[in-house]
Amino acid sequence: MKFVDEAVIQVEAGAGGNGCLSFRREKYIEFGGPDGGNGGAGGSIYMQANSDNNTLVDYRYTRVFKAKRGDGGQGRNCTGAQSEDIVLSVPVGTTLIDEDTEEVLGDLVHPGQKMMVCRGGRGGMGNTAFKSSTNRAPRKTTNGSPGEARRIRLELKVLADVGLLGMPNAGKSTFIRSVSAAKPKVADYPFTTLIPNLGVVDVNRHRSFVIADIPGLIEGAAEGAGLGIRFLKHLARTQLLLHIVDVAPYDETDPVESVEAIANELDKFSEALAQRDRWLVLNKIDLLPEDVVEKTCNDIIERLNWQGPVFRISAVSKQGTQEICYKIIDYLEDKALQETEDASKAKAEEKLLLTLEQEARETIRDLNNERELEKRKRKEQGSAEDDDEDDDDDVEVLYVE
Repeated sequence: MKFVDEAVIQVEAGAGGNGCLSFRREKYIEFGGPDGGNGGAGGSIYMQANSDNNTLVDYRYTRVFKAKRGDGGQGRNCTGAQSEDIVLSVPVGTTLIDEDTEEVLGDLVHPGQKMMVCRGGRGGMGNTAFKSSTNRAPRKTTNGSPGEARRIRLELKVLADVGLLGMPNAGKSTFIRSVSAAKPKVADYPFTTLIPNLGVVDVNRHRSFVIADIPGLIEGAAEGAGLGIRFLKHLARTQLLLHIVDVAPYDETDPVESVEAIANELDKFSEALAQRDRWLVLNKIDLLPEDVVEKTCNDIIERLNWQGPVFRISAVSKQGTQEICYKIIDYLEDKALQETEDASKAKAEEKLLLTLEQEARETIRDLNNERELEKRKRKEQGSAEDDDEDDDDDVEVLYVE
């Protein structure tokens, strides 16, 4: 199954059924009077979060959904049948946005959460509704009202507590493999990770958190270099960022320059995301001689003037990974407790999340517009190639315990 995190669909609710014009015709009954029933309501369209779904691939090819209109009214004061509603299932973490107005319709972040996106039309009134003491044989009816219609952009952001940042081959996938049951692909070449990977870290009984690994970033990602910054949006809902740094890179690049490059790309993508707490994780210390590990790590910390928490680990041998997991769960629980006890902190966190998602959405929209402009220019010059950017890798994001 392919991983698709964006889709645009057209949804149209059903119109209401028309009212009926009818009079009672029965033997031995004179002037039976009007008996036209009302029309039935049209079907509405709902979106519902489903934890069994992990991708929006279902909406990649089927993009138009129309509910049926209600049945018309009938004689003998029979109301038309109401049309059935349509319920579209989406992954947990999907944001619904009106494509034409850019209005955020809702955010489905809980399994089973349901939201109406298009209301069906009301049924029309039959002539019975218009009878009165002065108009005993009305011939007036009304038609059913049309249902709502709109184009909706679906944006999926994975739900994780902790996000991993770093250059390609920094050891992010190896780290998530070592602390959870997730098994992302690991290899000795850059950009092994092509889509987000999620893992559930069980620290001890009833204490766990979800960690997200996204494709590696390189300098210039904000301009589309490498895999670009498209997947950074999946860190929008994280509470903490772990910056994984390779202290012994195979290409002998400077780890300090790598950290600064990632921080710069992060700031370009979203200033709010750059404000998130970020911990420095110095990985692959097992590749250094024991007598130079401390010196190398201290040199990186001093040159970065790093003021936050620092961890020295070897993801492949699980050295130091248990300690960092305990620190993470303590941090997440303390933060949740503070937000519960202090309403101002909870409000500030909610505001930060809204700002972050808005900045992420605007950045990605601007980048997509630039790419479309480039495509048009190449097409006008007659050198456009068949580049289907919607083709994602044939992999699915899974929660693994």
